[in-house]
Amino acid sequence: MAGGKGEEVKLLGAWASPYVARVKLALHLKGVSYKYMEEDLTNKSELLLRSNPVHTMVPVLIHGGKPICESQVIVQYIDEAFHAAAKALLPADPYERAVARFWAAYIDDKVLGPWEMVLKAKTGKERAVWARRTFEAVDVLEEGLVKCCKGKGLFGGDDIGYLDVLLGGMVPWLYATEKISGHNFFDASKVPLLASWMERFTHLDAAKAVFQEQDVDILVEFARSVLLTGAATSS
Repeated sequence: MAGGKGEEVKLLGAWASPYVARVKLALHLKGVSYKYMEEDLTNKSELLLRSNPVHTMVPVLIHGGKPICESQVIVQYIDEAFHAAAKALLPADPYERAVARFWAAYIDDKVLGPWEMVLKAKTGKERAVWARRTFEAVDVLEEGLVKCCKGKGLFGGDDIGYLDVLLGGMVPWLYATEKISGHNFFDASKVPLLASWMERFTHLDAAKAVFQEQDVDILVEFARSVLLTGAATSS
C-alpha cells in the first residue's frame, strides 16, 4: 500500500465500529498504509482524549501528527489528501458532490440513527417504533440509490464511491441486526436495489479485507453485551 505522502498515518478505532470500518474502507481503496491502534473505550487512551477532546470518540485519523475526527469528515479528508493514490470517492462535479453529501447526512441522521436504537431499545414496543422509522428511512434511501447510481449497481455508478463507503461500513451490522431483532432492513422484496447493492458490496475486495474481523456472530454477542447498555462509542 502507498504511504501517506511520507507522513505517518494512524487510525484510532474500535474493531466493531461501523464508523471505523468506513475509514478502513477508504484507506484500503486509496492504498494508504497506516498503523491501526485499537482503543479500549472503557479506558480511553491519552492519545484519543488529546486527539478528539470534544467527543472523545473513535474513529480518529492522525496524519503527520494532525488529528481528523468524525467518520464522514475523515473519509472526505482521505479522498482529498490522497487524491493521486486512486480514483476519487466523491464526484468531481460540484452538484453531484452536493447530492452525495446530502445523502451522506441522510444516511447518518435518518438511517443509522434509528437503526442503532433498534439495537439499544429496552422494550419490544420501543424496538418496534425504531424499526418502523428505520424501514421508512430505508425506503427513501432506495430512491436515493436510484438517483445516484445512474443505472449501475453502486452509489458511485460503475465504481465504489463516497456513499458506498459510508453505507458499506454498516453491512456486517445489518446481518447482525437481523439475527438480534429479526428485522431485515434491506429485504429484497421491499428494497431490491439496496439488497442487490449489499450483496455486491459484500463481495468487493475492499469489503472482504476490512470485514474479516467482523464475524456476524461475534458482532451479535458484542451488541448484546455492550450496545444494549446504550454506551456511545463512535461517530
